Amino acid sequence: MKQMQKSDLFGRQQFVLTIPPELAACQLQRRPAMTVVTSGKTVQCHRCHTISQQRDVALCDGQFYCPACLQLGRIDSRGELISLPEPNQFQVRPPLLTWSGQLTPQQQQVSQAILTGFQHQQQRLVWAVTGAGKTEMLFEGLAWALTQGWRVAIAAPRIDVCLELMPRLQAAFQKTPILLLYGGQTEAYRYTQFVLCTTHQLLRFYHAFDVLVIDEVDAFPYARNAVLQVATQQALKPTGRRLYLTATPSAALKHQVQVGQLQLSYLPRRYHGHPLAQPRVWVTPGWQRQLVRQRLTWRLKQLLQQKIQRQQAFLLFVPRIALLAPLAACLKQLAPHLRFETVHAADPQREAKILAMRQQRYQALITTTILERGVTFANIDVIVLGADDPVFTTAALVQMAGRTGRKAAYPEGQVDFMVQGYNRSIKAACRQIRQMNRACQ
Repeated sequence: MKQMQKSDLFGRQQFVLTIPPELAACQLQRRPAMTVVTSGKTVQCHRCHTISQQRDVALCDGQFYCPACLQLGRIDSRGELISLPEPNQFQVRPPLLTWSGQLTPQQQQVSQAILTGFQHQQQRLVWAVTGAGKTEMLFEGLAWALTQGWRVAIAAPRIDVCLELMPRLQAAFQKTPILLLYGGQTEAYRYTQFVLCTTHQLLRFYHAFDVLVIDEVDAFPYARNAVLQVATQQALKPTGRRLYLTATPSAALKHQVQVGQLQLSYLPRRYHGHPLAQPRVWVTPGWQRQLVRQRLTWRLKQLLQQKIQRQQAFLLFVPRIALLAPLAACLKQLAPHLRFETVHAADPQREAKILAMRQQRYQALITTTILERGVTFANIDVIVLGADDPVFTTAALVQMAGRTGRKAAYPEGQVDFMVQGYNRSIKAACRQIRQMNRACQ
């Protein structure tokens, strides 16, 4: 096993049963891994702060473990959490920003607000329409923070978003090593000034970051997840700056803006100036019953044939994994030579399939909600089958519609919702898109 280095613990907490000999001389910050409350018959984990009933998490030796953050490695009441204060030991060689793009005047206003927020220790929400160029608007503020010798992180709820961001950040900050962290990766941890990670990985940090950006803050699994909210607070230094990014803010975030807990930057315009695609809603009763028999409704069949004949690339969203196989069988029957794949969160070939779609080796992907946000394909159309299913929230529908028209070379796209009937989420999503388009006229 690799010996633990001091730098491995800078702003980073590690569960240990005993202090490693190589760290015995260090002035470690030490905290109990878990606190047992005998009278209340509960136990609290200090990595994720989850409180559990003792009877649910008891081990055979009378100790306790935490199931809430088990995917990061087991933590139990026999050991402790150790860390070292973040020293910001970085070699800074300005200028750090190697991006040569140009922001629009509207983007520049948001970029300046982000920079000002970092300089004045503000907590800020950037509410920007899908395709507004949120990543590029971060660059000026991040470059300033890195030049100060600060440690910065961008965290996103989903691996796909991180994988999309990594090459763009590497191109924009070529002089700054960036560490990418997500579950299941093989690259070993190393101490870096710039970290890109999934929000679950923040549970490994403790008062590490001077600037923490949470991208797609309204997305599953971050939204309404108390453990990940704690991870964000714990990973940030007490003097740190937090920045939230989203195209579809929750009511809770809007409330924080209203009461002054968050500053707001609002941008309803895409960087290329073209409007969002307004969804067409098709009422197609009985589509699930037909699909079980490996048949397509007339409307869906017609829509697919049009796209296939025009060689138009498209994403076809479904509400459940179980629908992928029968839909794939129908597509093979409809168009035997169509190049397409199915993909979902547990698919071991997920990353490769998304890359192949981005490289235009497929004409279509049939997918669940994992591709609703954070991925960009050129010249893409979107079909949402069963858009009235409860799994598709208003935010999810807006995000899926926002996959179209993201590139300046292909600023338009077609969005179709296939439904059994209208519901509140569909009406709200269509209304929100209309309001965004009106606001940027």
